[in-house]
Amino acid sequence: PTAIMAAIGNATRHSFLVREGDALERLASVSQVTFDKTGTLTLGTPQVKLVESLLPDVSRDALYAWTAGAELRSEHPLGRAVVQGWRAETVAAPPETADFQMLPGRGVSATVAGHHLVAGNRELLTEEHVPWESLSQAAVPALEQGCTVIYVAVDGRPAGFLALADTLRPDAAGTIRDVRATGVTPVLLTGDHERAARHIAGELGIGTFQAECLPEDKLTWIDRSQQSGHLVCMVGDGINDAPALKRAHVGIAMGGVGSDIAVDAADIALVNDDIRELPHLLALSKRMMRTIKSNLAFSMTLNFIAIALAITGILNPVVGALVHNAGSVLVIVNSSLLLKWRKRP
Repeated sequence: PTAIMAAIGNATRHSFLVREGDALERLASVSQVTFDKTGTLTLGTPQVKLVESLLPDVSRDALYAWTAGAELRSEHPLGRAVVQGWRAETVAAPPETADFQMLPGRGVSATVAGHHLVAGNRELLTEEHVPWESLSQAAVPALEQGCTVIYVAVDGRPAGFLALADTLRPDAAGTIRDVRATGVTPVLLTGDHERAARHIAGELGIGTFQAECLPEDKLTWIDRSQQSGHLVCMVGDGINDAPALKRAHVGIAMGGVGSDIAVDAADIALVNDDIRELPHLLALSKRMMRTIKSNLAFSMTLNFIAIALAITGILNPVVGALVHNAGSVLVIVNSSLLLKWRKRP
């Protein structure tokens, strides 16, 4: 218990809020860390780079305004980015919106200015029986540049798309490298198109990725990996990540840009979103378990020696009590070294 509390204190000094008592113990045994992209490996502040309408009776500005109206109540970083981008372009009031629905892992649906509008990925358009092939073809240049694309359908017709680009965290590539140095394999699980996911994974040096992930796809991937003997730590920030954070062996949520639901589902929250500290947390958990094992080995050895000496009459009860207390003090001192421990670079 002393080693665990000292390690939790160390983690707190590095902006980690450990919400589960055994979270660090479980973290020491993981072999894979899966990352969501938006808000985790990126700054979580995507910007709209392109708005394109494919319908002659729907202008670019109208498509942008209607999509922003549909995203007004969305908590997803991409939805918030659409609203912020639209408000930066105009001072007009948002269009009247009704029947809003948040569809986790797919997008949003709403009635905007009298039109039924859906905005999200291709799976959402497929569910709405909207042909998305023309939209996907028109969005190829944006996808090849690593942009995330929101497809928009109006009244059941493929209307256009919005391309958003997020900025990678300056320390993301170094963090991935340091995570790998701890003996843990980084994996990217994202809802982005395969081209965008491949582009991001290549920039960060992540060898394993899965694109176009719905929340249930992340759950399936984590279940399959853990059933094969690879315990998984999930790092995410959004509502879409909450089920995966709960299902993983250990869930770590971004506390700053993350949603309340994601933080509540996670075992550990990174308060200031400084992802550079993640390798330290992984190394700290392993160091904590080594300290616990060494404390146990030392205590058992000392007790066996003391019992043997007591049987032979060499150790009397008073000296035995002193030896026992001295052993406890040494264990506490050894555990307390975790408070300021940091792996040397």
